[in-house]
Amino acid sequence: MIAPSHEPSAHPCSFALDRRDWIAGLEKGLQVLSTFNADHPRMTASQVGQHCGLTRTAARRHLLTLLHLGYVATDGKLFWLTPRILRLGQSYLESARLPRAVQPYLQRVTAGTNETAYAAVLDQHEVVFIARSSMHRHMSTGYMLGSRVQAQVTAAGIVMLAMQGPAFWEEWLHPQVLRPFTSYTLIDKDKLMDVLQQVRLQGWCLSEQQLEMNYRGVAVPLYDHTDTLVGAMSITMPMNNETSSNATQRVLPVLQETARIMRPML
Repeated sequence: MIAPSHEPSAHPCSFALDRRDWIAGLEKGLQVLSTFNADHPRMTASQVGQHCGLTRTAARRHLLTLLHLGYVATDGKLFWLTPRILRLGQSYLESARLPRAVQPYLQRVTAGTNETAYAAVLDQHEVVFIARSSMHRHMSTGYMLGSRVQAQVTAAGIVMLAMQGPAFWEEWLHPQVLRPFTSYTLIDKDKLMDVLQQVRLQGWCLSEQQLEMNYRGVAVPLYDHTDTLVGAMSITMPMNNETSSNATQRVLPVLQETARIMRPML
């Protein structure tokens, strides 16, 4: 549900917004855009309103405005997103410093391991992959730029959660519904807390078959020159016949050394 008209809703960042500076229409418009996903690719105005806590009339007005701006299309009944929406994500990738700063270092990781390397950030309950480097034979596999995945089923997500400490874990985990993606997916919150504690102590994460069978990930946190956690760098690879120990010994030193070299540059 949306917030009452007199008070802004909680924002995922720590910035405290004065009520006088809150634009309710902008928030509602973004909520309308966010309702479209793989489970709901095409919806009526009534369905959009139900997801956003808006009346059908209000949802329709927002949709018609977005239609005028080219962000949605319609057949007169159903509405869906258009490719123009990609401009918003592309603007981040082109303007944000982090994706550009990490790219040459990801290429270093790929050259040293022959595996696909990623940089990711945490966005509430999801990991967003903002940069990648891969060998030519791997270009068609793995996460694409902008891919969003549940944080707890990726090595990058686990390592970013772990480094933020127990108070953060409890607040983050409380509203989460941990659903299984494979028969190995960890869905017990107490066991996940134990994993976060272990990862926090060792400073890196190995994750296997949590999101997809026969795939593993290894990740390290990324800190900037002020020691602020800004993301994670990871490798995702098929397990093949390589043991967990051998895979970790092969790729972890490259990830750790690259993260250390990057730190003063971020």
